[in-house]
Amino acid sequence: MLICLTASHRNASFDLLERLSIGAPTAASRLVTDSDVLDGAVVLATCNRFEAYLDIAGDDRDSAVSATVDAVAAASDLAPAELRDSVRVLGGKDVVQHLFAVSSGLESVVVGETEISGQVRRSLEDARSNGTTTSDLERLFQEAAHTSRGVKTRTRIGAAGRSLVRLGLQLASSRVTDWAETRVLLVGTGSYAATTIAALRDRGAVNIQVFSPSGRAAWFAAKHDLVAARDLRQAIGSSDVVITCTSSEVPVVAPADLDDGIRRIVIDLGLPRNVDPAAAGVDGVELLDLETISIHAPISELNAESEARAMVDDAVSRFRAQALEQSTTPALVAFRKHVFDILDDEIERAKRRDPDPESVEQTERALRHLVGVLLHRPSVRARELGRAGRGEEFVGALDALYGVQPAPEAEVPSPVVPLAERTAPVRDDADRTDEADAS
Repeated sequence: MLICLTASHRNASFDLLERLSIGAPTAASRLVTDSDVLDGAVVLATCNRFEAYLDIAGDDRDSAVSATVDAVAAASDLAPAELRDSVRVLGGKDVVQHLFAVSSGLESVVVGETEISGQVRRSLEDARSNGTTTSDLERLFQEAAHTSRGVKTRTRIGAAGRSLVRLGLQLASSRVTDWAETRVLLVGTGSYAATTIAALRDRGAVNIQVFSPSGRAAWFAAKHDLVAARDLRQAIGSSDVVITCTSSEVPVVAPADLDDGIRRIVIDLGLPRNVDPAAAGVDGVELLDLETISIHAPISELNAESEARAMVDDAVSRFRAQALEQSTTPALVAFRKHVFDILDDEIERAKRRDPDPESVEQTERALRHLVGVLLHRPSVRARELGRAGRGEEFVGALDALYGVQPAPEAEVPSPVVPLAERTAPVRDDADRTDEADAS
């Protein structure tokens, strides 16, 4: 059974999300190894949300939620009660609906933002590395990726929504008279850095230097045709706009780094914060952090969002129908094995009775054809009953008539071809610009 624990900008403070962005990923691997109520877990922690998708061993939902809250709270230096009060718990169809919408950018601060699909994909890759995925979680996340690509390519939601980077620059543009004459400092070479450079150049910025707390400025500057800065305070002093986007767990820009009385815009895209909030008190400094940017997130174009949500709803319905169909698969596999075991026994008896190989071959072909015809209708009916939510009737009928019961789940091969084998891999826009800063 799959459930989801979720906290986002809609129902949790940015301070809490900031702590979760650090601690939750470190707790992910221990969720499964230290718990006997969880078979699998995929944890997603971004600047705007925390998600824990759990595959429960059995149906003890409360114990699974408690174990997850305790582990994540401990890793994030939070009181379990504080985290529990800030998360929603979803189950059943709501889990599928939520992940498909999240992956498609429909639950982001800026509806339609493109970064989230890459973040969802990487959370699954991390779970694979930690050995915490299950077949149900794999299928859920793969179909979520497939849905988000469809939403991106077949709707206008991407045009309606804008990334946090572009929204931050838009807010700053009301204070910048000419980006071509503006001196910009980019602090960090993380996941938003390349996206930020592209957005700055779209606005006409040409005087851009980069500083990296981890020492990667020279490499990053050469790659993107920038100027590498060696001293942070000196670079800030020679800049009109400072944009931070590192993965540092502590602020890299302090109030002391900002000259008092100098008009300067500081855009903090980091989570955890890259800029000490006290910097907003420095005379002349205007600080735009993620919380400020989210307040100014635009109302989406209603038609584009409605179209995208309709696609998500359709994808959820298809996913659920497929899952229901597969509910009868173990019983159908057991039934087919039962029938073919009988068939093989009859063929062996025929071989012993009739020494003529040609005659036996004809008998075998006829019997196999007959069995195939007889099995066709039960196979179709099994899928129909599963899709209608009546799979238990099929399972019960096999048990009553033939004494056939499905094998344990682990012994049943999956009849589903993984999405990765059905669909050529497609790189998200965010993937091409994901260069994580080690700082």
